[in-house]
Amino acid sequence: MGFRLHEHKNLKIHFFDEKDQEKEVDGIIKINHSNYDLFDSFSSKVFNNSSHCFVYEKNELGFSLKADYCIGLDWLGNTGRYLYVEPKLNTKTAKIFDTITDSEEEILKDDSENIPTEIKELDYLKMLLQVTYVSESNDELKGLVQIDWVAKPIEIRQKEDKLTPFLIVQYLQLVKAIVRQGLKKNYYKVQENLNNRVKGKILVGQHIKQNVFKNRFTNTFCEYQQFGEDHPENRFLKKVLQFASSYIENHEKLFGDKFIELQHTINYCRPTFELISNQVNDYELKHIKHNPFYKDYATAIDLGKKILKRFAYNITQTTNDKVATPPFWIDMPRLFELYVYSKMIEANPTDRKAIHYQFSTHGNFLDILVSKPDFQMVIDAKYKLHYQNGHLHQDIRQVAGYARLNKVREKLKVTDDRNIDCLIIYPDMEKGIMDFSLENIINQKNKEENKIKAYHKVYKLGVMLPLIQKKE
Repeated sequence: MGFRLHEHKNLKIHFFDEKDQEKEVDGIIKINHSNYDLFDSFSSKVFNNSSHCFVYEKNELGFSLKADYCIGLDWLGNTGRYLYVEPKLNTKTAKIFDTITDSEEEILKDDSENIPTEIKELDYLKMLLQVTYVSESNDELKGLVQIDWVAKPIEIRQKEDKLTPFLIVQYLQLVKAIVRQGLKKNYYKVQENLNNRVKGKILVGQHIKQNVFKNRFTNTFCEYQQFGEDHPENRFLKKVLQFASSYIENHEKLFGDKFIELQHTINYCRPTFELISNQVNDYELKHIKHNPFYKDYATAIDLGKKILKRFAYNITQTTNDKVATPPFWIDMPRLFELYVYSKMIEANPTDRKAIHYQFSTHGNFLDILVSKPDFQMVIDAKYKLHYQNGHLHQDIRQVAGYARLNKVREKLKVTDDRNIDCLIIYPDMEKGIMDFSLENIINQKNKEENKIKAYHKVYKLGVMLPLIQKKE
């Protein structure tokens, strides 16, 4: 049995002494006290330096689980229970935060009993599609997902599987980019029973079986090298493409309005692989030397291995109603950063080189730095709903600190003592912008409601994220 949460939500679990069955009362799950030792043996799980997979807190009555800024599925220690975090947001959560105030404690207060609820499911696949459309953001996807292949798989319903669609969408976009660029050609080995001629080297064992024992004295079984597209890397890409196609066709509802778009991608890629075999073995893949000119191949093959491993190399498993998936976590703050970055690149085609992602200096990594002569700004993308009606001082101190780094000022060619504009971008499902052009960002930041009055030249700006529209 598992516990289900959505992002930024707490789950209270209390113990009781009775022999009653496990039950939920007033939003609190009550379990038998005999399980106390098991639940006392695990702790919070860290995803990276900035976020947790989940946070575990003990109290007098039991404990609580809090979903942080990741979505995924994982075992809760050795309890035999798992935690499933869905990509759902309470778009009304920000209403509990005070309007601008100088007290950080007041901004962060949580009056959970009075939180208005409006749960909407975030369309994380559409966000991923947007990121993969733009080459600059697509190159930054590494480390977005953590998968624990060692742990025991967790059985869930296919429609609850958030990992496989994520991997498949990412894989299809990579293959589409490879096809658009042109398939890589390479030397590969061919084994063939030739008539009245010899090419390459003779495979003596196969020659004896295929020809000598069968009195075919004019034939010779040979192995030789050939240059073309039918080499192990392309064969592997085709094999995984068949798995992806089967999965999408059998789970149309899982992809919603993205189904037709993904089908178009498959139909675009399929003719390119028509003359390529799908027979490939692990030995050939292990000895592949990746060419840096074809950098997408290495990433696509790595993703393909995860997809095949996910289905135990059996294409019939793509049709199952229940699946056993390895524990995994998807870094939503990083996906949000890349989504904003890709939108800015897409909306400003003539200024692409002036928009820098993860500009680094002295161990500091700025989310986005804009170095256009008439538009200079440090932008920090925060996957938090707090900013709709408030702000967090710690975040503001961080982005203001970035703006004071000498290397940043040198990059922006700032030689005087003026302060650099700082902007915090956050999700706003009600009033967020959809136009990411620099002109619109300038206009929006100057609006009174987007100024953080307690600070000089620090602004905030909400952006709209795609939501899954439920059909009536």
